[in-house]
Amino acid sequence: MKRFVEGEDRYQSTLFPETLDDYIAEDNHVKVIDAFIDELDLSGVGFRRVEPRATGRPAYHPSTLLKIYVYGYLNHVQSSRRLEKEAQRNVELMWLTGRLAPDFRTIADFRKDNGGAIRAVCREFIVLCRQINLFSEAMVVIDGSKFKAVNNRNKNFTRAKMKRRLEQIEKSLDRYFSQLDSLDRQEGAVAEDKVTRIDEKIAALKQQMREAKRLEEQMLESPDKQISLTDPDARAIATNARSSGVVGYNVQTAVDAKHHLIVAHEVTNVGSDRGQLSNMAKKARTAMDAEDLTVVTDRGYYKSEELLACHEAGITTYVPKPQTSGAQAAGRFGRRDFQYIPEADEYRCPAGDRLVWRYASKERGLTMHRYWSSNCQSCHLKPKCTPSKQRRISRWEHEAVLEAAQERLDRDPDKMRRRKEIVEHPFGTIKSWMGSSHFQMKTLQHVSTEMSLHVLAYNLKRVMNIMGIKPLIQAMQA
Repeated sequence: MKRFVEGEDRYQSTLFPETLDDYIAEDNHVKVIDAFIDELDLSGVGFRRVEPRATGRPAYHPSTLLKIYVYGYLNHVQSSRRLEKEAQRNVELMWLTGRLAPDFRTIADFRKDNGGAIRAVCREFIVLCRQINLFSEAMVVIDGSKFKAVNNRNKNFTRAKMKRRLEQIEKSLDRYFSQLDSLDRQEGAVAEDKVTRIDEKIAALKQQMREAKRLEEQMLESPDKQISLTDPDARAIATNARSSGVVGYNVQTAVDAKHHLIVAHEVTNVGSDRGQLSNMAKKARTAMDAEDLTVVTDRGYYKSEELLACHEAGITTYVPKPQTSGAQAAGRFGRRDFQYIPEADEYRCPAGDRLVWRYASKERGLTMHRYWSSNCQSCHLKPKCTPSKQRRISRWEHEAVLEAAQERLDRDPDKMRRRKEIVEHPFGTIKSWMGSSHFQMKTLQHVSTEMSLHVLAYNLKRVMNIMGIKPLIQAMQA
C-alpha cells in the first residue's frame, strides 16, 4: 500500500490523549450545549429530582439527560435507543456527560416525565436571545405546517372514511353470498371446500363489521367526530398539496424577521389556521418583550375577530384577505367596488347612487349593519350588479379595523414577498432533520415536548452560525 496515506496497526499499543477534553476542539458545538445547560436553573424551570434522594439507588442528574437530548436533536438523533448507543461510542457525548451512558428506558422516561420543563428550556433560550439583542427588528412571520403523527392513515376514522369502510364490507358480503347461491347448485368435494372457505371469509367480514360499528360509536361520541387508534390526539388534516392530507398535528410558529429564529411555537390538532393569529402574535410579543410588534402572515389566517383582537392588543397585522366574492366570480361588481363614506355612514355604488343604512342585526355573534338603495330597479348597471331586487351591503361594526389592515398591505405589498423568505426555511429545515417519520411520541402533550426539542436545536444552530461558538458561550456565561 505504498503511496497511500496509511493508518496505524490496530494491534500496536498507542498513547491516547490523557483527557477527553483533548478530543474536543474549542469551536465544537457541544461546548455551547454544556455552557447553556450548566447556566440554567433546572429546578426553577420545573425539572424533577434536581436534588438527590437520601436513600435508594443514585439517579442521573437531569442536566446529564437534558444534554443527551439536546445533543441528539441537534444531530438528528431523536430515538432513545439510538441515543443509548451514541452515549457508549460517541466521543462528543462522552465528553458532554462525563462518560455516563444511561440505558434507553432512563433516557425515554426523562423526556416523557419532564415535558413541561423541557418546553420551558426552549423558552429560556429565547430569553437569552433577547438579552443579547438578537430581536432588534420587532417583526415576526406566523405560519403553520402539518406534521405526521405516529398513526397510520388506516388507523384514523372520520365519518366519510367509516361510511366508505362499511360500504366496502357490505359489498364484499353481498359478493360472497352470491357465490354461495351459485355453489348451492353444484355438487362434489370441490364445491364443499369452496363453501367452507367462503363461510370463513363471511365470518371474518362480520367480525370486521362489528368492530367497525363499535369504532363508529366511539367516533360519534368524540367532539370532532373523529378517532385515531394509535395516537388518540392525532387528527386527519388537509394539506395544500394535491393529496388527501395527513394524520398528524398542525404546528404553529412565529419566526423573527431578522435572524429567522423561532420565537414562539405551539402544537395543535386543529387543521385550520384561521383561529391562531392573535394567540401566536401575543406569544411572540411576550417572548420578544416588544411593545410594538408587526405580524405578517398568509391569507389562511384571515378572520375578522382575530384581526380585531390583534388591533386591541396593539399589534400591527399584514394579512391578505381571501377573494371569495361570488358576485365577482359571476362577472358582477364585487364588494370592493362600493365605496364607504364614514361621515355619512353610507356606501356609494359604481353608478354613483347612495346605499343608506337600514338596520343592524346579530350574525354568529357579530353586529352587522345593512345598507341598500331604493333606486336599484331603475339602474342601468343592475345586470352587472345583482340579480336580486336590491344590492345589499353588509358591514361589520369593526369594519374600519379590517379596512385599515387592507390599506397597510396595499401600501407595502413587499411584506408578503418577505414572508416566504422568512418562514419557509425553519419548517423545511426541521422536517429534513426529522426524516420521513416526523414525531417519535404520541399524544398532544408529548408531541409538544418533542417539537420544543426540535425548535431548541434549530435555534441553537442558527445562533451559533450567527454569532460563532466562543462569543455565544461568553454571552451565556456573562
